[in-house]
Amino acid sequence: MHPPTLTNRTLLLLLVAVTIAFGAILLPLHGAIFWGMVLAILFAPLHRRLLARMPRRPNLAALATLAICLLIVILPILAISASVVQEAGAVYQRVRSGQLNFGAYAQQIWSTLPTWALNLLERLHLGTFAELQTRLASFGAQASQFLANQAVSLGSNTLQFIVNFGVMLYLLFFLLRDGTPLATRIFHAVPLDEAHKRALAIKFITVIRATVKGNIAVAATQGALGGLIFWVLGIQGPVLWGVLMAFLSLLPAVGAGLIWGPVALYFLATGATWQGVTLALYGVGVIGLVDNLLRPLLVGKDTKMPDYVVLISTLGGMSLFGLTGFVIGPMVAALFMATWDIFSPPPAIPSPPGARKDHD
Repeated sequence: MHPPTLTNRTLLLLLVAVTIAFGAILLPLHGAIFWGMVLAILFAPLHRRLLARMPRRPNLAALATLAICLLIVILPILAISASVVQEAGAVYQRVRSGQLNFGAYAQQIWSTLPTWALNLLERLHLGTFAELQTRLASFGAQASQFLANQAVSLGSNTLQFIVNFGVMLYLLFFLLRDGTPLATRIFHAVPLDEAHKRALAIKFITVIRATVKGNIAVAATQGALGGLIFWVLGIQGPVLWGVLMAFLSLLPAVGAGLIWGPVALYFLATGATWQGVTLALYGVGVIGLVDNLLRPLLVGKDTKMPDYVVLISTLGGMSLFGLTGFVIGPMVAALFMATWDIFSPPPAIPSPPGARKDHD
């Protein structure tokens, strides 16, 4: 008979090996699995309420929750995505046909620049309009090529998208129905103190809910407001630009200004003064105010993380994991801080000299 120590080590080695192998098998479907887990966490309170109304029908409660999730989250996203694809195709055709001419726009802006701006451009080796037009023509060619590549990629990845979408819905149903006993088993399997496990679990769920609901609420609000002002000003493709502003608003402190800012400058430089002033004031006073008010309230308050940590972790997460990184980044940062607080609790802040103590 083998010694207990050797048996335990062999079992631990086997556990690590099969866990790594299983993770490698799931890696191609990591996006579908991740978002299935996120949606299950977000809709768990609703599922518990439905299950309380039909305690003997767990399948029906899970199906009802899945249907509500489809109706209020997934189907609107698919509809907006279809509109974005349509408007992106229209922009690509305008670039190819010459209707969207960056050189003409540059000519209009160039003629309105003051002398100090021309001197600055000259120091940057853009002192002539021909040089600037060459660079903009190159940018236009690269942009049109990017759109063409994305269109081809979208068509070739349709089957993969359908598979991932089906896996996400399938997994979401079973996580809603069987998620509680599965989470309980994982909770008891983790070799930590009960208090530490509970603190990490609460932090994990809180960060996911706050990050997803907060960032999506801010992104949707800024994108809708940006698309609205673009539609009012008569800018073509308001849905496309609104979605781009919503996507960029996932980056704290940078956000939608990367879209509406250059457009406002173009209006001002080409003589469309009221459009430029209106867009600039609206961007700073309305779109920017949403980010300044809602993001700290919905994201930073619940996660209890400084704004700079949220920004850095969001940027790093998106650079590594793409769009899902805006959740993974802050989640890892929050768990990192929570784990270090467990390992090395913050010292108590001493009372300042001369402070009065409580009397009996």
